[in-house]
Formats: sequence, C-alpha cells, structure tokens
Amino acid sequence: MAKFSPNTLFESVYHRLRSDIIDSKLTPDTKLRIEGLRKKYQISASPLREALNRLAGEGFVNVIGQRGFRVAPVSIDDLYDISRMRIQLECEALSESIAKGDDMWESNIIASYHRLSKAEKMRESDFHAWEMCNNDFHKALISACTSKWLLRFRDAIYEQHKRYRLISTLVHNESRDIHNEHKAIKDATLARDTKLACEETKKHIQKTVGSMEQKLVYLEEEHQQKKVS
Repeated sequence: MAKFSPNTLFESVYHRLRSDIIDSKLTPDTKLRIEGLRKKYQISASPLREALNRLAGEGFVNVIGQRGFRVAPVSIDDLYDISRMRIQLECEALSESIAKGDDMWESNIIASYHRLSKAEKMRESDFHAWEMCNNDFHKALISACTSKWLLRFRDAIYEQHKRYRLISTLVHNESRDIHNEHKAIKDATLARDTKLACEETKKHIQKTVGSMEQKLVYLEEEHQQKKVS
C-alpha cells in the first residue's frame, strides 16, 4: 500500500465504502468500527476517517459523537423524501434536455434504451448489470441539461434512491411492466412532449417506491426486534 499516494488511498477506500453501503454489504445502521474497517480494506486509519467523513457529508454515513460512525439507517419516510426530490430534479433536468436536445442526444437515448431492453433478460440473474444499463438510460434522457448543479444534485439523489432499490431487490412486483414504463418515458421524450415525459417519469418512480415498501417494513420490524432483545 506504501507505493500509493495518500489521495489515491483515500479515493480507493472512499469508493469501496460507498459501493459497499449502496450494495448493502455494509447494512443500514451498522456501526463502522475503524479497526475492523482498517483490517478489511487494508488501509490506515487516517484516509479511512477522511472517507467516512466525506460519506457522512453525502448522507451515506452518520457521525456519532466525535469519532464514531454508523451506516445511515433506512426508513419509509426517508424513501418518500428521497423519491419526492428525485422526481423534482429528474423532471427539471428532463424538461431542459427536451428543450435543448439535438440529434445526437436522441441517438444516445435510443441506444441506451436498446441496451437496457437487452439487459432486462438478465435482470433476475444479474441485477447489477441491469442497474448499470438502467442508470445509463436515465442519464441519457437528461444529458442535454446544461445545469451542472442540477445534474450534481440529481446524481446524488439518484445514488441514494439506488441504495433503496438494491436493498429491496428480493421483493418482486410481478404486476409491473418496467419495460413499458421505460418505453413510455422514452417515447414521450423523443416526441418532445415535456408534460407527458415528466408524468411518465413520476409514475415510474412512484411505482418503484411501491415495490420497496414491503421490504422496508420488514427491515424496520427487524430493527425494532433487535432493539428489544
């Protein structure tokens, strides 16, 4: 590890911790003990604390006292709040993209939608591969937006929302037709129908929230039982 610069070490452990939290390898509300993490990630305490403080600023970690850390908990209320903000930011960025998008923007949407459609066949067996294509599709839709701050805030909320999606991957809603949900967003966007595109985006996110609620209820009940015991 000595051959790497402090900045490289910090970036490495930051991205690994962030990924492990989003993927629930570090489960919600877990206490993050420096010594245990130092051994797990094979890194010294200084860049580790720096990474944890950065993650705290992003809402993935909570600071306890002066030196303690926990993975941020999850809750239905937090999910509702994140989803509400995602709808607002996503629709704002999408509206600007529809107004400013060119032929290349349209081509990127079509290409990303095609890749996502192909990935749907492996959604059950390789959710992470599908999630990458899903992310690419939604980013392509808003890629003509020129507001860097809007896109930055949107990306931050998207990652928080992704954490909830990955937590609830074991819950399947057979009544959903995610392919047609994405198709409806894509068609309305390419037709430059801003109102419809935003309506379809809102419905899509709200349906995703519905599919997560069952898992979150279970997690909250499990957390309360642990507290009692």
